[in-house]
Amino acid sequence: MEDVLDVYKRPYNKSFPVVCMDESSKQLTKEIRKKIAVSPGKAERYDAEYERNGTCNIFLHVEPLKGKRKLKITDQRKKSDWAHFIKELVDEDYPDAKKIILIADNLNTHTGSSLYETFSPIEAKRIFDKLEIHYTPKHGSWLNIAEIEFSHLSRQCLNQRIPDKKTFIQETSAWNKKRNEENATIDWQFTTTDARIKLKKLYPVILEGQN
Repeated sequence: MEDVLDVYKRPYNKSFPVVCMDESSKQLTKEIRKKIAVSPGKAERYDAEYERNGTCNIFLHVEPLKGKRKLKITDQRKKSDWAHFIKELVDEDYPDAKKIILIADNLNTHTGSSLYETFSPIEAKRIFDKLEIHYTPKHGSWLNIAEIEFSHLSRQCLNQRIPDKKTFIQETSAWNKKRNEENATIDWQFTTTDARIKLKKLYPVILEGQN
């Protein structure tokens, strides 16, 4: 936890950007009856029943101090999906960075092995060498600023029924464009000092006289 909090204290550096990434899934749902449009004095109405139409996986990364984020929609969350997402991060989103400081949840797919299972050893090492990965602790995913972005995405875009992948990509892309145009930076306030006070019970107890 303190390792991640120390990363968040680093000042902005274009050559060493701090980027947070996370992933989530969304159920696609189709309407089975036509909605009743808005009319004077009445809100839009729709049937409580719907048809499940598969799921979409969402990869997201955000640079808190720059207010820059990106989404990628995939059918699944395999190791290869994460590997290609990270390759795009390195080669397309931050090609001039000397090292990308990456905050990620400690999932089994978020590792260098995913790169080696997807690309040749030379390519995997090239990508991995551009990363400095810091993992959030178990049950500590709230330390990942990317979760804040997912909260905004859920409230501002995914709080509706989306019937298919094509529409899903259109809706999330529009949201992503608007957020980036707003230059919505994230000012993280929770520090190591705060953690040692508010989360004191999580720290080991040192008995008096114990070395």
